[in-house]
Amino acid sequence: MRGMTNRALSFDAVADQYDTARPGYPPALFDAVEELTGRALEGSRVVDVGAGTGIATRLLRERGARVTAVEPGPGMADRLRRSLPGVPLVRGLGDALPLADGSADLITYAQAWHWTDPRRSVPEALRVLGPGGALALWWNVSDGGVPWIAAQDERLRRQVGDGAHSAPGRGRNLPPELAPRERRVPWSRRVPLDLHLANLASHSVFRVLGEEATASFLERERAELLALFPDGTVEEAYAVELTVVLRAPSTPAP
Repeated sequence: MRGMTNRALSFDAVADQYDTARPGYPPALFDAVEELTGRALEGSRVVDVGAGTGIATRLLRERGARVTAVEPGPGMADRLRRSLPGVPLVRGLGDALPLADGSADLITYAQAWHWTDPRRSVPEALRVLGPGGALALWWNVSDGGVPWIAAQDERLRRQVGDGAHSAPGRGRNLPPELAPRERRVPWSRRVPLDLHLANLASHSVFRVLGEEATASFLERERAELLALFPDGTVEEAYAVELTVVLRAPSTPAP
């Protein structure tokens, strides 16, 4: 578990780059969260765990949620404080939430659940959720059905191995008795090539790869993509994989 935590904290070194380059989430995702949880975001007490620089936190707040951010990394937390000064922020991990029992209507993990140990993070979520509350986990996943994305993924695998885009679903590990509800939300964005490359470089595998090898890979990738997108604008295609579990009104917290 320590290795997973250290790798998660490796994002701290690129907090500003992460905030600028990483994709956000489409409005349809938050519509799906409301539908699957049966609860409006507006006015709900939401805890965004592994909030990072606040990409999801900001969008939740824009939907009217009363958001508290939880983030372990000092660099990420500092960036969140600067961009969202009005959002309460606590330093902590999903495996040991520094929050009171029953203090949340919804707990969200955007790109972060796979850094937790579900043997600890599931009971912690149920403890912090009030009766009838919900846990929502989601990941932006590149759409491998798009030929250029599949080719890029193969180049990444050759460079850094199978950890290039490990399947987020492997990190859920939710007990079947929680009856997870799932939804897939496709979307896309058009971005300058430099922003696309910055997004790639913000992934944790490149922190392990090292600066020289990363720079070399990105330069080759620039040439590959300019041949496909000569105007320098890349259309990134994603699907947000969403999982929601509900805490029944009669379910006692652990």
